[in-house]
Amino acid sequence: MCVFLAVFILCVLAVAPAYANRGIDWVNTKMNLGFPKLPEKTFNLGLDLQGGAHLIYQAKTENILDKDRADSVEGVRDIIERRVRGGLGVSEPLVQTTKVGDDYRIIVELPGVSNVNEAIKMIGETPILEFKEENNDPPRDLTQEELNQLNEYNGAANAKAKEALKAIKNGMNFSEAATKYSEDETSKNNGGDLGYITKQNYPELYDWAQNHSDGDVSYDLIKSQGGLNVLKKTSTRDGEKKVSAAHLLICYMGAESCDNAQYTKEQAKKKIEEIKSQINTQNFVEMVKQYSTEPGAGDRGGDLGWFTKGQMVSEFENVAFEITLGSVSDIVETKFGYHLIYKKGEETIKEYAMSRIFIKTKEKTDIVPPASEWKTTGLSGKQLKRAEVAQDYQTGQVQVSLAFDDEGKQLFSDITTRNVDKTVAIFLDGEAISIPRVNEPITDGNAVISGSFTLAEARLLSQRLNSGALPVPIELISQQSIEASLGADSLQKSFKVGIFGLLLVALFMIVYYRFPGFLSVLSLFFYTALTLAIFKLLGVTLTLSGIAGFILSIGMAVDANVLVFERLKEELRAGKSLSSAMEESFVRAWTSIRDGNITTLISCAFLIWFGMGFVQGFAVTLAIGVLTSMFTAIIFTRLIMRFAVSLFKGEASWMFLGYKKEKLNS
Repeated sequence: MCVFLAVFILCVLAVAPAYANRGIDWVNTKMNLGFPKLPEKTFNLGLDLQGGAHLIYQAKTENILDKDRADSVEGVRDIIERRVRGGLGVSEPLVQTTKVGDDYRIIVELPGVSNVNEAIKMIGETPILEFKEENNDPPRDLTQEELNQLNEYNGAANAKAKEALKAIKNGMNFSEAATKYSEDETSKNNGGDLGYITKQNYPELYDWAQNHSDGDVSYDLIKSQGGLNVLKKTSTRDGEKKVSAAHLLICYMGAESCDNAQYTKEQAKKKIEEIKSQINTQNFVEMVKQYSTEPGAGDRGGDLGWFTKGQMVSEFENVAFEITLGSVSDIVETKFGYHLIYKKGEETIKEYAMSRIFIKTKEKTDIVPPASEWKTTGLSGKQLKRAEVAQDYQTGQVQVSLAFDDEGKQLFSDITTRNVDKTVAIFLDGEAISIPRVNEPITDGNAVISGSFTLAEARLLSQRLNSGALPVPIELISQQSIEASLGADSLQKSFKVGIFGLLLVALFMIVYYRFPGFLSVLSLFFYTALTLAIFKLLGVTLTLSGIAGFILSIGMAVDANVLVFERLKEELRAGKSLSSAMEESFVRAWTSIRDGNITTLISCAFLIWFGMGFVQGFAVTLAIGVLTSMFTAIIFTRLIMRFAVSLFKGEASWMFLGYKKEKLNS
C-alpha cells in the first residue's frame, strides 16, 4: 500500500506541479529552507485546444512517374515536419498526406503558431545552395580563324620567352634582359625586380623560389597566370610568424556573441579554473567536446588552424604567440569569454626577393569572353550533411559551417584541389554571398559560409539548409487560423465535462456498490492520476478527440470493477466467506475483463495504423487508458479490497453489497 501511495503522490506532482510549487514556496518562506521547485512541464495540446494554423498544400507531381509519386510526397512530408520542428519550434506538429482523386495533398497543423505567414514562408521556401568556380570556358568554340590567331599569338610569345631565356643563358645581364624583353610594365624598368613576394600574390613564382637557392635563375620557362616567366631568386628573409592553435572557450552572460549563455561571469571563471586543473595536451580535444561553449567546437576539437599576427584579438594572439610549443596556456580573457589555448604548431613564413622577365600569353576567353563569371561544379545543398552556426574567432564574425556527405566531400576536395590560389564562390538563392580564395586543397568535407550575417540570420540559414530541398513543388490551396481564445474555451469546457463525468461515475459506484464502490472510486482516482502522468511524461498530444478517448477509458476502467463486484455478489450468494468470495470474484472476472479490453486494444491499433489526425489522437489516449485501467482494476483494487476485508471481518454487512453477517463469515 505504501508503494501505491508513493506512486499516487508522484503522479499528482507530475500532473499538477504548480500546486506543489506553491507549497514549496510557503515552506521555504516560513522555514527559510531552500527546497528546489519541480519543473512545471505542461501537457502537449493539439490545434483545437491551443489554437494555431491549419494549412493544406497540393503537391505538383505531373513530372514524376506514377510509381514514384507516393514516395516523393512522403519525402515532402518528412522535410516539412523537420522544418516546422526546427524553424518554428513546434514540438508536436501534425503533418500528413492524403490523396483526393489523382491529387496528392499535405495537411499541416501547427499548434501554438500565431504568425501564419511566417509558417507558410518557412514551409514553402527552399534555399538553393551552390558552389561555383571561375568560368574560363568560352561560351562557344573558337572559329578556325580565331584559333589560328590564338595559336599564332601564343607561338610568338613562346618564341620571345625562349629568346629571353637563351639570352640569359648566353650571359646577358638579367636586368638588361628584363628591360629588353619583359612585358610587365611595373617591373621591366627596374630590371624586373618584384621585391619580396608572398604565396598569396605570386603563387607559381613562390613555389619555384621555395625549391631554389638565392641567385638561382630558372633555365626553364615558368608558367603563371597570364603568361610565361624567366625567374631569378635574389634573396630570402624571415617574414611573419604563424601559429597553429586550438582553444577551449567558456563564455558568459554579457560576453560578445555568447548566445544562450549558461554561466554568469563569476560562474564561467570558476568553471574555466576547474577545467584548467584537469586539462592537458592529451585530453584537450575531449575536454573541448565536453565543455567548450563555442558553436561547432566539438567537431573541430577547438582547432583554429594557422594564423598570423593581426588576425586574432590582441589578448588571444599575444598569448598564442608567446607560450611554448606543445603547451596549454593559462586562462586568457577576451571579449568572447575565457579561453585555454593549446599551441600545436609554429612556423616562420619565408619571403623571397624575386626578379622576372614576363611574356604575356592569351587564353580562349581572351578572344571570346565567358558568358558568365562563374560555372557550376555539381556541389550543392543536395550533398549537404549538416549546417550549424559557428563563429570566426579571428574576426568575431558569425558564420555557417557546412559538413558534406561522402559524395560532397569528394566533390569539394576535387574543387579545391583544382582551384588552389583561385576563388570559389558560394551562392545562395542565385546570389554570391561568399567568395573565398582557396589556399590549399580541403579534403575533410567542411566549408564555411562567411557572409555578413547576424546571429538570427545565421540560425535561420542553417535551419533552412538542414531541412533540405523539397523533392516535389507544393502549392498552398487552403489556410485557416484557429484563435488561442477558442482553443482555451474548448479546453475549459473539456476539463469541466471530464470532472463532471468522473464525479457522476464515482457517485453511482458508491450508491450502488457501497463500500466496494467506494474502493473502486479510490482506484479510479489512482487510475486518473497515473494515466494523466503517463500522458505528460510520454508527451502525448491532447486534442478534443483525445480527451474523449480518455473519458471513455474512465468508463471502461469502471466496467472492470463492475464485472468484479457482480461476480462477488454471485460468490456471496453461494455462501462463501467474504475473503474467499473476493478472491474468487477477481479470478473469474479476469477472463471477461481481459477479452473485452483486448478487443478494444485491437480496435485502437487499427485506428492508429489506418487513421489520421484526431482519429489517431482518440485511439492513442484510449489505448493508454485501457492498459492503465487493467492494471488499476485488477492489481490496485484487489490490493485495497484485501486490506479492507481484513479490517471489517464481516461486522458491517450492509457495506458489502447488503449480505448478512452469517453469510460473510460462513
